[in-house]
Formats: sequence, structure tokens, C-alpha cells
Amino acid sequence: MNRINIENVTKYYGTTLVLDGIDLSVAEHEVVCLIGASGSGKSTLLRCINQLVPFDHGRIYIDGKAIDDESHFGRNGLRKRIGIVFQAYNLFPHMKVLDNITLAPRKVHGVGRAESEERAMELLNLFGMHSFASSYPEQLSGGQQQRVAIVRALATNPEVLLLDEVTAALDPELIAGVLDVIRSLKDNGMTMIIVTHEMSFARDVGDRVCFLEGGRILEQDKPQKLFSGPENPRTRQFLDRIIRAGRL
Repeated sequence: MNRINIENVTKYYGTTLVLDGIDLSVAEHEVVCLIGASGSGKSTLLRCINQLVPFDHGRIYIDGKAIDDESHFGRNGLRKRIGIVFQAYNLFPHMKVLDNITLAPRKVHGVGRAESEERAMELLNLFGMHSFASSYPEQLSGGQQQRVAIVRALATNPEVLLLDEVTAALDPELIAGVLDVIRSLKDNGMTMIIVTHEMSFARDVGDRVCFLEGGRILEQDKPQKLFSGPENPRTRQFLDRIIRAGRL
């Protein structure tokens, strides 16, 4: 069963075409990695799925229901079903870790404080962060802040998780810990769409990899096939450069 269906989604910023008729389906429990050069439309596509930015043409469906169908999702229903994590963490600096995590469940989804804090502590414990519940973001390393951002996205029990370059702002030694968290989510069956420049990670964790260029999906396949024998010339050129840079 497809959890997400994207049909002919087109997005302009002014007169600039950013997404050019994107078609993509993501099955339940599937992990799809989006790769491509900066400016190819990867992050914009994630934001369209979560309705953080509007798109001009096309439709996006979650479990067969259009994401703009308020009669089905209500005002905040989509936010509960789809979590998103950004590369910049976006934690509230004046709030402790526990308060950052429980804010949306309590204020947006009406979950009681005790229940939301119990869920938050379960997640923090799962990712080895329970001892930081009373810390402020500035007291954490970048990798720790990114783990908290992932926990915050999971606190509303989403069915789909969108990850936008979550390792881009991290030092190399911190990346492995965050990627281990994402691998554990895959092992537990989380449906994910991941924008990443970590090609080896996309190869290892993705069920499918899509290469984007100019707002279009030029090629998509299982990672082993895409990385070993891409058919599109532009995909080959992109991956050749990645290999020469020692990143695959």
C-alpha cells in the first residue's frame, strides 16, 4: 500500500520553476532517499509534502486523501501524521529539552502534560538522551541537538518522517550517531523520505534512491543498482563527481 502519492507537483518561486511535474509514490515502511545537487528541488519537495509551502499544480495524497482535504485532516491533522526534521535543528533556545519535545503534543494536539512527558522520556531514553531532559539546547553538542530534533518530530507519533539534510550542519564525528538513530527508525518500520548528501548512507539505508535535477526526478531505482550502474547520463556525471571526491 502506498502511504504517499505525489502527482504532477509543480512549484514556482516567482518565475523560477523549482519543481517540474514531480511524480513519486512511497509505500508504507519504505525509505526513499532524494539525492542531487543543491537547488535541484529536494528540500522544496519535502516542504510541499508537509504543506509548509504551497505548490502551484498537482496533488499530494496521504493514504489516498489529498493533503488539503481539511474535512479529513482537520486543521492540524497533517502535522500529526507527518513529522519533519531540518538541518538547522530549530529548537527553541529558551526552552529545556523536555519542553521543546512536549510543546506540540500539548499545545497543538491536546495531549496532557503527564502523557506527553512520559512519551518524551521514552523517546529520549531510546536515543540515549534521557539525561539531557532538563538541559537547554545551547548546552548540547550539534549531534545531540539533532537527536532532540528527531525526538521532537517523533513525539506526535507520526506515520511519515521527512528528514532534510539532518547531518549537513554536523562535524564528521557527530554524523555517525545521528545516522544510527535513523537506521533504528528504519528497522522499526518508519516510512521516511530523506534528503541527503551522504551517498553511502543513502546506499545503505534507502529502499529506493531518486536523483533530482532541475526540479525533476531523472532516475530512481534500488540503491545498489542506481549507484553501480545509473542509466541517465546526468546521474552518471553526478555520481562520478561524488566518487572522485571520495564520498561514495
